[in-house]
Amino acid sequence: MTDEQLKYPIGKFSPPVSYTQQAVSGWINDIKTFPGKLRHAVMGLTEKQLDTQYRTGGWTIRQVVHHLADSHMNSIIRFKWALTEETPTIKAYEEADWALLPDYRLPIEPSLKILEGVHQRLGALLDSFTEEEWNRSFVHPQSGATVPLKRNLALYSWHGKHHLGHIAEAVKKS
Repeated sequence: MTDEQLKYPIGKFSPPVSYTQQAVSGWINDIKTFPGKLRHAVMGLTEKQLDTQYRTGGWTIRQVVHHLADSHMNSIIRFKWALTEETPTIKAYEEADWALLPDYRLPIEPSLKILEGVHQRLGALLDSFTEEEWNRSFVHPQSGATVPLKRNLALYSWHGKHHLGHIAEAVKKS
C-alpha cells in the first residue's frame, strides 16, 4: 500500500452530489452502528497491538480510539449549535496536539463508552430532524466553509469508516 492509501484507506471524503432519503438513512445507520463496529475491531487486542501505528508517523490504535471519542463529542456539539443558533462559527481544535495529551495513553474502554453514549444520543437526535433542520449549517473557522448538517452527517459516517480502516491496517502490522 502507498502512504496515501495508508493515510486514507477508504479514500478521502468526497461530499455527496445529492442527499437522498436513502443516503441519509444509511448515514444515520452508520452513526448508530459505529460504536459496535469499533468495539468489535479492537476486541481482544493486546497492549502492544493497541500501541501499533497504522502507518509510519501515524497514530496508534489507542490514539485513534481516543481521537474518535474527542472528534465525535465535538460533532454532536456542532450539530446542536447549528440547531439552536443561526449559522454559528464552531470551535476547531488541534487534533494532533490532543493526541499527545496524557489521556491518550489511557486504556481505550472509557473512550469506547463515550462513543456508545454519544452515538446513542446523536442517533436519536438525527432521527428527529426535519428537512429544514438538515439544511441548517455552521461555519468551520479553519476553512471558512458553511457546512450543512446533512453534509456533516455524511462526513461523520465517512470518518468512522476511515478510522476503522486505520485500525484494520494496524492490526495487520501487529
